[in-house]
Amino acid sequence: MEVGNEMGRRYTESSCVENVGMKNGVLRMNLSENSDAIRGTLMAELPLLERPRERLLRYGSQVLTNAELIALVIGTGRVGESALSLAERILAKSGGLVELVQAEGNELQQVDGVGPAKAATILAAIELGRRLQASKNTVLRKIASPSDAAGFLLERLAFLRKEHFMTLHLDTKHQIIGEEIVSIGSLNASIVHPREIFKIAVKRSAAAIICSHNHPSGDPTPSSEDIAVTNRLIQAGNILGIDVLDHIVVGDARYVSMRECGYMGNDKER
Repeated sequence: MEVGNEMGRRYTESSCVENVGMKNGVLRMNLSENSDAIRGTLMAELPLLERPRERLLRYGSQVLTNAELIALVIGTGRVGESALSLAERILAKSGGLVELVQAEGNELQQVDGVGPAKAATILAAIELGRRLQASKNTVLRKIASPSDAAGFLLERLAFLRKEHFMTLHLDTKHQIIGEEIVSIGSLNASIVHPREIFKIAVKRSAAAIICSHNHPSGDPTPSSEDIAVTNRLIQAGNILGIDVLDHIVVGDARYVSMRECGYMGNDKER
């Protein structure tokens, strides 16, 4: 179709595989560097201006370590242990901040001193951070290249433990008018059916879609099943008049664009 061909040409190319650092420093923060003396000290025993809450209010949240921020989130420690010491054990048990973002409630509760209330508080804080980051990019963001799409999708799919398949819905100017999680679980033709992919896209009068899913292994190399599903969706899109611009496979802070790598069967027509 002529419209599809033009849209494909406007969706410019960059490189096949990209390594992308997560923005805003969220995934680059180091573990706590508090001294051993402070680690074993109860909050009430610390000088007033050394306590995390007072330091945050006086100097801003950016001066606090990861452990201090977590200590403020959980609020209290346990008998004989400060919230700060407990927060450092939570980080150590998780393996770091990136791993903590992926943790589930039952895993957090394996740390002595963390019950359902503290686990739920941590998970709620993490989810608020995700939603804030996602909300910055939902208002008519234009996608002009695979790197644009990947930057948007990495914020949503990188580091997830389960495979998520989602679609971005675009208007004729390649502005995002919607997004949808279609399925959670292993990608195969029975789960990712064209009717599920295009149902909402048709309702939103989308001119094009970009498909994406993550590989929990961290390696974004497309599998043969990924490629087969993608080309099946392209065929369905051609019938409906909705262009499938790309399929972005997300790993840990890197991605593969199937269009750039030549995995999409109709590339020669564009």
